[in-house]
Formats: sequence, structure tokens, C-alpha cells
Amino acid sequence: MSTEDVAEQILRFIKSSDYRPQRIRALARSMGISDAEYGDFHLAVKGLKKTGRLVLGSNNVVTLPQPSGKIVGTFRLNPRGFGFVIPENPDAHGDLFVPPGDTKNALTGDTVEAKVVKRGKRGDKMLFEGRIIEVLNRAQNHFVGELLNDFNRWFVRPDGNTFHGPVFVDDPGAKSTKEGDQVVVEITRYPTPGREARGVIVRVLGERGLPEVDTLSMVVQYQLPEEFPPEVLQAAGEVSRGYDPQGDDGRVDLSKETIITIDPVDARDFDDAISLKALPKGQMELGVHIADVSHFVQPGSILDQEAAARTTSVYFPKHVIPMLPEVLSNGVCSLQEREPRFAKSAFITYDRSGNVVGQRFASTLIRSTKRLTYEQASAALEGKPGRLSKKVLALLKDMESLAKTIRKRRVKSGMLVLDLPEVDLVYDDKDNVTGVTPTDTSFSHTIIEMFMIEANEAVGRLFADIGVPHLRRVHPDPAESTAKSLGKFLGALGIKPPSSLDRFALQGILKSVKGKPESFAVNLALLKSMQTAEYSPKILGHYALAGEHYVHFTSPIRRYPDLTAHRLLDAYIKDKLHTKSDIKSMPSDADLRELGAHCSRNERRAEAAERELRLVKILRILESRTGDSVEGIVTGVTNFGLYVQLREYLVDGLLRFEELADDWWEVDVDRGCVNAQRSGERISIGQELEVTISRVDIAGRQLNLALSEFVGFKRRAGGRVHKGGGKRLNRRNTGKGPKKSGRQGKKKFKAGKKPKAKKPKSKKTKAKKPKSKKPRAKKSAKRKRG
Repeated sequence: MSTEDVAEQILRFIKSSDYRPQRIRALARSMGISDAEYGDFHLAVKGLKKTGRLVLGSNNVVTLPQPSGKIVGTFRLNPRGFGFVIPENPDAHGDLFVPPGDTKNALTGDTVEAKVVKRGKRGDKMLFEGRIIEVLNRAQNHFVGELLNDFNRWFVRPDGNTFHGPVFVDDPGAKSTKEGDQVVVEITRYPTPGREARGVIVRVLGERGLPEVDTLSMVVQYQLPEEFPPEVLQAAGEVSRGYDPQGDDGRVDLSKETIITIDPVDARDFDDAISLKALPKGQMELGVHIADVSHFVQPGSILDQEAAARTTSVYFPKHVIPMLPEVLSNGVCSLQEREPRFAKSAFITYDRSGNVVGQRFASTLIRSTKRLTYEQASAALEGKPGRLSKKVLALLKDMESLAKTIRKRRVKSGMLVLDLPEVDLVYDDKDNVTGVTPTDTSFSHTIIEMFMIEANEAVGRLFADIGVPHLRRVHPDPAESTAKSLGKFLGALGIKPPSSLDRFALQGILKSVKGKPESFAVNLALLKSMQTAEYSPKILGHYALAGEHYVHFTSPIRRYPDLTAHRLLDAYIKDKLHTKSDIKSMPSDADLRELGAHCSRNERRAEAAERELRLVKILRILESRTGDSVEGIVTGVTNFGLYVQLREYLVDGLLRFEELADDWWEVDVDRGCVNAQRSGERISIGQELEVTISRVDIAGRQLNLALSEFVGFKRRAGGRVHKGGGKRLNRRNTGKGPKKSGRQGKKKFKAGKKPKAKKPKSKKTKAKKPKSKKPRAKKSAKRKRG
């Protein structure tokens, strides 16, 4: 690992909430730095000190420099009124907490300037909080929501959790809208204390609740690209019409080989195909053939510029926003059955144990023998081949055998395999979602997964050997702070926690809980302890896959980083790339970092949009099941309630403490549990509960639950909500975020029925109901139901 990578690891460790200032040697021990690594570690500390990113205080203890009086960063608003500023400067002290009342009406995604103020100490560590001085740039001023009317006042209730509160509009009839329409509103005046938000309707999306309107709403809300510009479509058409399968003499002709694709039943862009060849001494040569998009999309062309802006395809239910125009993505680039197609092929040779003993690459011409769905492949492997030819069936069986051998080798090397369920949506003939069904997890999926991972690693090894700068797919090691939190959680389940997040130790834990009730909780906790994979030129490896050099190569139709890998591979195949000096216009490290960050942002945006639309579809089903009891499993513990995932639908709902059985509940967020002091009952992450669907808020993307039954006792009414060792607290004050001290220790609540209306001299206080997004027209007027 380079000194630069060690420095980043040091900063991540010191920024963790559990860090206490210590000397250099002690810091090295805390981070698990070996004697052999200490030299690089010490150099990294000196470099960080020289650049001002670390400070050596009294007695040579290592700390972060105190933040300057002001910082600039991106704001993230919590629905409860507080927020966090994520600094633009990577040298800054993590995220800065901003208490309610000091947000200056900033919204999620806004660029803000904040003043940093001290708020006390926790041990030897100084604590800070922020006060937003100015909103420098609004992330967006267009929001999607439902047009409503309350006492002759028109307003839009924005969807999601970015903008809280109504936006009042005038003369909606100018856009021929009606109440209940889904619209886009442009903010003309942001809300301030005592002044409501105002806006103007700029677009009518259609009748709220229609499948196509739900999808379009997500496209607009996440600012995703819609139609391709005419000039891009024209360029794509010209490239497509100019395709000549016989026009490239430099390609290896594999059109007579048995090659197959295996994809989902509704797939249209086929970018990978597989072949296998038996070699002497029991060796096998795997051929992974990937659509040669680089042949059609030349660097700097208008097609390339559009693809670089989009960077990824977005896959919604029943709708795809492609990275490339469909005449390419579903046409000449797609490896369709019996059609001659250009490909970049990776040939990897394995011994009997699945070890890689050789690899080579070529530009090829292939012709897919058969297009299979995962279901067809699984049926054939289970003895139901249907009308598949003997050659295809034999290839499938050989693929299964090799994939099992590769998987065994990779697991032995430390690859982590999590066991977490997924569901697919079920539609009617009008594309309305009517239910869910468990996702197919047959081994045919694992076959393709293993082969794609192997091809990505093969290309990664090639680029590393050459020493050419390129975008890697990196998955950093988990932070030390998460290791400690995970250890507390595992200990609470009676599982001996590992001393560090060593992959083999985690494999042992996963194996020990397989098939047991706590399996889901442990798998989920391990997933949450890991960092997010991203694109970067840094050599950080891939933690979950136990890989050192990994790139994305196998999906250039839908991912721009894969296209950049294809271009480098093309230069290598054409004998123009043996060392990094062979590339005339080598991208700089800064260029690659910027491209990687851009691709990572767009990937996260696409995943968030896909995830939210699936949630909306499922919430629409659950809306019709309000009052039903369903099975759930606890997935999270917070200071205001429990998150429970519904087993059938795999969505989380909130079970607030006032909905629990009447008792004093002690909350331990670190260990993921709450304990009842009177009855001795305990609820922890991974525990099964029977809950009732009490409220579905599609606009707010929220599902509220009540307790039906838990470990033999039923929910009882009565009692008040308390917090902090018996001290009564007005529930209006529990929504203002963390305490000024920033402590996250144990807290106590007394659950049960909410108390009656607030009286100044009474000991009882009324729990404030969740705020409705509908405004009150007059103080004396009653609000309509939402």
C-alpha cells in the first residue's frame, strides 16, 4: 500500500467518533500497523503533519487540526429540523452538526457556508457544531409533488424528504391542472420563519398514482436525463447504419463457436456472453465476450460526450433510461442471438482447482448460439433442458462445474458472501404493481456473477502489470470505528466479536449463524459495517471480493467506466500499449479522480432513484393493507423507535416507542437493542415481531407500524413517554436532534398511550402528532384529512 493510501487510512481512523488522542506508536498499535509497515506509517504521519492535515500536540499526541471559523460544504437536512454540513475540504473534521434553528432554511444538497462554534468536550476530544451563515447555492429549485386545495388555498405537497412543508401557488388553472395532479413546482420564495414558501407550477406530469407518472416523477425529482438530444440520436443512427460485421479484418472470428448469453427475462441489452474450451491436463479456458462498445463510441465524439454525462443506465420497473441510444444499446452493440457482433474477449485459463494459470485478450467477432434466461438455464441444469441443443446443454453443465470451482477458490481467499433476501415486483396487464415474489437465487445467477468477476479481475491485473493509470472499482476496508460498533452488536447476540474486521473471521461468523434466527441480523449488520464501493484510480483493492486489482469491464453498454477500460484494452490488443509511456495523451491522476467521483455520484443517484421508486410501488400496495398484521424483523434501533422490515415486502417501517408495551425501555443504540426494565423483555436487531400497518405516507415515503405481538405478551395501553432516568419530557422536544453534548449513550423511555393535552401546571404532557404537510388556512379552520 502506498504512503498516500496509508495517509487516507490514518485520517479515516482519526475522524472516527471513537478516536482518543494518542502518541504515534500507540496510534499505530490501535490501527493494527505491523512493525514491517511502521516505516510507511511514520512517513505518512510526517506528510500529513507537513501539509497541516494532522497536528502533533503536547506529548506528541496525534490530533486533527481545529477547524477554522467557517467551512463550506453540502448540507443534509433531517426531517426533525437539524442537519449536517459535509465539508468540501477533505482535511476538515468530518460532518458538522447543525442544530434546529441554525439551518437558515437550507435544504438537502444545498452548498452552504457555516460558522464553526465549540459546544464542549467529550473526554479529551473537543466537540463542535455549526450555524449556517449563508446558502451559497441551491441544489435545486424544482420539486415534484401533489397539487392540493385546502380552504381555497392551492399548494403543492412535495414528495420525499428534501423539502419539508407546503409550497403555495397561485392560479394553478393556468396550467390546466386539477387537485390530485402530480406537478413540478419552481420555488420563487423559500420559507423563512413566519413566511411560507411560494412557487409556480412549471410542468404537469399527470394523474398521481399512475405507473408512468410515478416513474416520470422520479426522473424529474432526481434530475435524471430524459430524451436524447436530436444530434445524439442522429449520430447513433449513422454509426448503426455504418456497421459492417465483415469490415474489421483484425478480429478473431469466433462466429462458429458455441457461445451463449444468460440474462433476465425482460433484458434487452445483452453485453456479455460465455464460451468454454477444454484444454490438456484438465485445464479449462473460459471465454468472456463483452460487447465492443468502444468500436462504436469514439473518444470525444458527441456520443461519447453524452455517455460521459450520463455515465450509467437507470433501471426502473418497466422502464430503462439508457446510457446510449437504443439503436446502439439494444441494437448493434447488443449480443443478440444469431446476430454477428463485435466483442472484446477475455480468455482465462484455469487448472483443476480453479486457479488462474494464464490469460489473453482479443478483439473478436461472435455470434450468440442461444439467448437463455436465468430460469431456462436453471431448469436445464436441474434436468429439464426443453429443446436446448446438446452443445448448449453440455456448455451449461461445464459452466456450472467451473463456476463452483472458482467460487470455492474465491471463498477460500476471503471473498465474503452475504445471505440477504430480495424480492421482485409483480405486475398486472396495466403495469400496476400487485404484489411481490422472492427473487430467484438459483445457481445460474452465481455462474454469471463468478465469470464477470473473473473477467474484471483479469483486466485489472493486466492494467496493473502495465502500470497504466485507469479507473478502478475500489471497495475500501471498513473503518475501525465500525469494527467496534459491530463488535458490540455481535457481543449482544452472544457471538464472540473479531478483534478486527478480518475477512476470514467474518466468514466464520457468517458460517456460525447460517440457518439460525439471528442470521439475517448478522448479515445485515456486516453489510452496514462496510464502506460503499466507488470508482477511483487509487490502489485500495476490493474488500468484499478479496481482490487487489479490480476494474469494471463487463458492462460497457450501461456503465461509462467499463467503456474507458475497453479503450485501454483496445490499445493493448492493437500492440500500442505495453507501458504507460505508450499512451500519448495519458489522463492525469486528477482527471481520473474527477471522472471517478462523477461516475460514483451518478451511480449513487441512479440507485437512490431506483430504490425510491420501488419503495413507492410497495407503499401503494401496503396502503390498501392498513390495519393488517404482518410479520417483521427488527433492522435498526434509534433514540425514537425501532425500524422493522416487513418479511414479505422487505421494506422498513418505523415502530415508535409509544407503540410498544407499557414499560420503561432502555435504549442501547450501539448494541442495537432496547430493554424493558420492569418485565425484563428485550427487543434487538434481528428479532421477529408481529406488527400492524398503522399508517402509510406515500408522499413522505414513510411506513408507520404498531406492535401486534412480541415474545408472548401483547401490547397494552396506558403510561407516558419518558426519557432520561425518569425525568418527564414534553414529546414536542424530542424531535430536535442530538443533545448539545453530542452523547449517544443509553436513554430511557416509558412507552404506551400518549398523554392528554398539555397543561402548564400538569405533570402530564401531550405527545405532538406527526406534522402534516398540509397547511392550515386559518387558525379557526379544521384541516382536512391527508
